[in-house]
Amino acid sequence: MISTSEAFSILENLNYSKRIIELPLFEARNHVLAETVYSPIYMPPFRQATMDGFAISLHDSLHYEIVGEVKAGDFFDTELKFGQAVKIFTGAAVPDSAQAVIQIEKVTITSSELQLEESIKPETNVRQLGAQIMKGDVALEKGTFLNPAAIGFLTGLGFTKVKAFQKPSVGIVVTGNELVSAGENLSGGKVYESNAIMLQTALFNANFNAVSLYKVNDNLENTKNTLEKAIGENDVILVSGGISVGNYDFVGKALESLKVETLFYKVNQKPGKPLLVGKQNDKIIFALPGNPAASLTCFYVYVLPTLQRRSGMDCKYGSQLNRNLTHDFIVDNPRSQFLKASITDDEVMILSHQDSGMLNSFALANALVYVADGKYQLLKGDKVSVYPI
Repeated sequence: MISTSEAFSILENLNYSKRIIELPLFEARNHVLAETVYSPIYMPPFRQATMDGFAISLHDSLHYEIVGEVKAGDFFDTELKFGQAVKIFTGAAVPDSAQAVIQIEKVTITSSELQLEESIKPETNVRQLGAQIMKGDVALEKGTFLNPAAIGFLTGLGFTKVKAFQKPSVGIVVTGNELVSAGENLSGGKVYESNAIMLQTALFNANFNAVSLYKVNDNLENTKNTLEKAIGENDVILVSGGISVGNYDFVGKALESLKVETLFYKVNQKPGKPLLVGKQNDKIIFALPGNPAASLTCFYVYVLPTLQRRSGMDCKYGSQLNRNLTHDFIVDNPRSQFLKASITDDEVMILSHQDSGMLNSFALANALVYVADGKYQLLKGDKVSVYPI
């Protein structure tokens, strides 16, 4: 059995390839950019009015002659003489012969004449050519997460597709003779299977949508065949249950027969002690505990960072925040603990119902609090390590 820090170190030093694909911009959303991209244009591509008003060719008087109008999308190619003005609208191209834009609220209009309330400085209310980015400058660096703003920014520069890191496909293998699907009759000794949809939901929430589900009963040959199929069809495999040492826990034996290299088995933590992580070539296998809360805890602490790193994100295992505890808490456990908790901007509260089989408190949690093993007391106001989820 290894410590959590040893488990993090093993995963941190794991090498695997990252595939690069070219995607249309909308399909590239929530991916990570695989190359640095440069702006092919100036943005804005012309001097731009920042508000409705009048573009003016400055002179010594506050009176100007109105000689035209420029709407967004128009181009005024007549040169303004000193003392002339054109009505202009937000986002429209400011004529090169105009030095400033006076907002409409600060002028008086009489017939074809404009009177300013006061003099105005050059470049007022004018967004300069390339104010956001100059042609040839770096638009986005390799490794940038393509959120809605990034997609909009690149589209505004004229991009239609980009190269991004391909996200790993995930296979979820659910084991257990005691499991039945929700909606079926719950006969004696049976429980409803919930881990598959729980893990699939967690994956979808983290923008991993290439997910396949597999179910297998507690039989060594069936378990081996199903795992072989899942490993062949996916990059990362999550096995739910069957990894302990019971007579009907066949996952470990099946993985061994498939020549899966065990990176570690059992972590000195609660919940989630019987976690196994293995590797076969470029495939990563997480054999998660069957207890729902333990399974979800291991997902957030170990699986999700692995998926993010394989997707090109720069993230570390064990990344955490420090927050003040809202109450006293007694620690008395030989294993490190990940405790379901509720976090605010500055504080965190450890929730009740911490049993590894209970999801009711997990449904209310937005964080996990990490506490080291031992016998000691945490006091209200003490800083504790927090993993937001």
